[in-house]
Amino acid sequence: MTELSEWLRAGSVPVLSLQNGVDNEPLISEVVGEGRVLGGLAVRIGGHITEAGKVFAEGVAQIVVGAWPQQQPDDSRMALLKKLEVAFNEAGIPATVTEDIRYELWRKLVINNGVNPLSALTLLDTRSLTRHPEFGKMVYGMMAETVEASRADGVNLTQRDLDDVFELISSFNAIKTSMLVDKEKGRPLELDSSAGAVLRQAQRQECLSRN
Repeated sequence: MTELSEWLRAGSVPVLSLQNGVDNEPLISEVVGEGRVLGGLAVRIGGHITEAGKVFAEGVAQIVVGAWPQQQPDDSRMALLKKLEVAFNEAGIPATVTEDIRYELWRKLVINNGVNPLSALTLLDTRSLTRHPEFGKMVYGMMAETVEASRADGVNLTQRDLDDVFELISSFNAIKTSMLVDKEKGRPLELDSSAGAVLRQAQRQECLSRN
C-alpha cells in the first residue's frame, strides 16, 4: 500500500480489497478516501501455491463484494460492483453484491480467528481441529470472542452467526489454513490481521465500557 499510495491517490476509480481481515479497507480509505473503497472477500475456498505458477484450490470459491463502509443512497460505486459481479460469474466464480460488506468481513474473521492460530499451533487441518473434543471447544470459544469484538466496530454479529460459521467450517473440506501453511514453509504468520484485529477491537470495547 505504501508503494502504491501516491499512484492510487492520483486516480479516481474505486479500489477493491479481497484480502482477509477487517483492517484493509480502513487503510485503503486513508489513501483514497471512503468514497473510493470497495470491500470484498472470498469464502468457501481453500487454496495454496503448490509450486511456481501452480495453485491447488478446493471449494466453490464464492466472492462477496460491497461498498465500504456501507452502501449509500444512489451510491455511484454500485454500477462498478454490478459489473464485477457479472464478470466473476461469467468466469465461473460465484459472486454476489452485499449491502453490508462489514458484516460479511467480520463473519469471515470469526472463522479465521477461530481456526488459523490454533491450526498453526496444533498442525491440524480445519476438520481435525473443529472435531477434536478439546480443540473444537477452543475454536468455538475464540469465534465467540470475535463475535463480541465485532460489536466494538459497530457490527452486531449474533449467536446465530456464531453457530452458522462454526457449522460451516466444521463441515467444510479438511484444509490446511493459510497460517499453518505459512508455518510449515517458515514464512511470517498473519497473526496481526486476524488475532491482532480482534484484540484491538476487544480493547476498544473495554475502554468504551469503562467510559
